[in-house]
Amino acid sequence: MSHAYLEKVRLYLLDFQDRLCRELVRTDGGAEFSEDAWTREEGGDGRSRVISDGRVFEKGGVNFSHVFGASLPPSASAARPELAGRSFHAVGVSWVLHPHSPHLPTTHGNVRFFIAEKEGEAPVWWFGGGIDLTPYYPVHADVLHWHRTVRDACAPFGDEVYPRFKRWCDDYFYLRHRGETRGVGGLFFDDLNEWDFETCFAFQQAVAEAFLPAWLPIVAARRDDAFGERERTFQNYRRGRYVEFNLVYDRGTLFGLQSGGRTESILMSMPPVAHWVYQYQPEQGSREADLYAHYLHARDWLGEVGE
Repeated sequence: MSHAYLEKVRLYLLDFQDRLCRELVRTDGGAEFSEDAWTREEGGDGRSRVISDGRVFEKGGVNFSHVFGASLPPSASAARPELAGRSFHAVGVSWVLHPHSPHLPTTHGNVRFFIAEKEGEAPVWWFGGGIDLTPYYPVHADVLHWHRTVRDACAPFGDEVYPRFKRWCDDYFYLRHRGETRGVGGLFFDDLNEWDFETCFAFQQAVAEAFLPAWLPIVAARRDDAFGERERTFQNYRRGRYVEFNLVYDRGTLFGLQSGGRTESILMSMPPVAHWVYQYQPEQGSREADLYAHYLHARDWLGEVGE
């Protein structure tokens, strides 16, 4: 049964990667994805796809990976003793999009499935993933649209699902050393096996399929907004926070590097340019200051407007 689970998820994720890439190419209108198909000597394969220097995307990646092995690295099995002595499979699609325009948010998503097996024992499995939004010059209506869309994706699975996974996203994408969230959140979930397999799998698909409806209307509304050197400089400064989070906190990055994953694919999420400025302070009353004051902390976005 475990192999049937795995194959079902793998086929969905391969198809999702194809469909997502096609829609992103259509949205960009000026660039195509290049594909790098790879195999992992220890076990596994993947398709890394990168788009760059387009009309919308300065850099973006949509990666499929399927990594497996006879045992987990000691750092992973130490945190989860029930996985010791088990073979494992980890399959997922992750994507990060860094637009040219500072008025378009960077956005990230990931959907994944993990299963570990040992002869004579029931498999251990779970789903994980989520989508989140990192604006530089946020528009309140865009943030509300984003959260409405992800809330509606969660609704068939229970009224408590969106608030719970929204809070988890706020907590997860939090830079403790900066005292700020990475962006305006969305959804994050991991170790999801509290429902039966089919329900968990359906939820993973609902999250993946919510991404384009949540993000593309923001692109359509903001892609032609004018910007100059000031906005680009601030965008690149804030991109530095993306680098800090991914290298210090991100579970997927750490697991990939610890398990001997493909470094080029794992670090695909990094922005093309990032700046660090010593003791930067935004100008009082500026749009940059508005980001810090109103968007880089957890908020009940939909509760504030009575939804």
